[in-house]
Amino acid sequence: MSKNENNLPNIPYGNLGIIPLQSCMELGEKIDQYLVRWRKADEKKHPNSPFLQNSQRDTYILKASNPRFGSGEAKGVLKESARGYDLFIMVDVTNYSITYSICGHTNHMSPDDHYADLKRIIAACGGKARRITVIIPFLYESRQHRRTTRESMDCALALQELVNMGVDNIITFDAHDPRVLNAIPLQGFESVQPAYQFIKGICQNVKDLQIDSEHLMIVSPDEGATGRAIYLANVLGIDIGMFYKRRDYSRIVDGRNPIVAHEFLGSSVEGKDILIIDDMISSGDSMIDVATELKKRKANRIFVVATFGLFTNGLEKFDKAVEEGKIFRVVTTNLTYQTPELLNRPYYINCDMSKYIAYIIDTLNHDSSISELLDPHERILKLVNKYRKEQ
Repeated sequence: MSKNENNLPNIPYGNLGIIPLQSCMELGEKIDQYLVRWRKADEKKHPNSPFLQNSQRDTYILKASNPRFGSGEAKGVLKESARGYDLFIMVDVTNYSITYSICGHTNHMSPDDHYADLKRIIAACGGKARRITVIIPFLYESRQHRRTTRESMDCALALQELVNMGVDNIITFDAHDPRVLNAIPLQGFESVQPAYQFIKGICQNVKDLQIDSEHLMIVSPDEGATGRAIYLANVLGIDIGMFYKRRDYSRIVDGRNPIVAHEFLGSSVEGKDILIIDDMISSGDSMIDVATELKKRKANRIFVVATFGLFTNGLEKFDKAVEEGKIFRVVTTNLTYQTPELLNRPYYINCDMSKYIAYIIDTLNHDSSISELLDPHERILKLVNKYRKEQ
């Protein structure tokens, strides 16, 4: 039974409206297709239900835009009424593929630009929406989540600013440090893990994986990713290992202390397939270094798994690592911008998150609990058991 059927006894909080900004339009359209299909099916099954009246539409996307002047300044424009709507506004702050003209020059949009456009659309709603939920998959400035010296606290400030503008709930995925929610303790904040989608994507693309403690192991590339690794290892019933980074704190390179070495803690990896799991792949240097160290310890196939594949320095390093046998597959989601080159790489596994987000939106719109969606333990076990039977 699909999750949205469980929501039928609840009256929708308001008319459903989705506003995917340009940076998130492709993902937003996929989500919209699921919602339209589900609600049409609900209306056919329950034609006399008072809860479904006026809820079925050909699209739930409300038209909006962020036009710019020649100076580079912009504004938010809502092209249809949002009065009384339960709005879900989506933005991908990492989508650098979008450009705009400023005084005759071409600029690629930065996370700051995307965040400013998000605020413009919220402001364009003019306080008329019944509820506003912001879906920001890669949490804006999430890597600047704590203060270690005299520096700004950008993520906390952004969350407080959104709340002050009238945002009721913020949904993000795999926040770099979910404790940043302490900045807005009285508001709704969810950091969703795509653990189920990772396992589903790997199982669909690799047919000879043995999911047991003798043949598979999960490795955290640093201490910060340990929680993600522990959860998945416990669900799958396999062992966990961890690397910690020795850094040179006397120097700063590209805004951070350079890594001197990766030290491994854990049992033997010899002959085992390895899932290296983290929240993001930025330049990729850390993941490749960890994979290299695991290969020195005679690990078998290595899967590099991350929620966000940013690949800030391009794909050449990964191409080389795959060619040298250090990495077997790279697994990320479509929550951030994906280049055509990445999607065409034979070693890349793309985990589609659109159906999962559609479930979350549909459930919240019906004012139901999303606890079951946030803990995919049972769904992962069901998927793994099915995979084993097919083998």
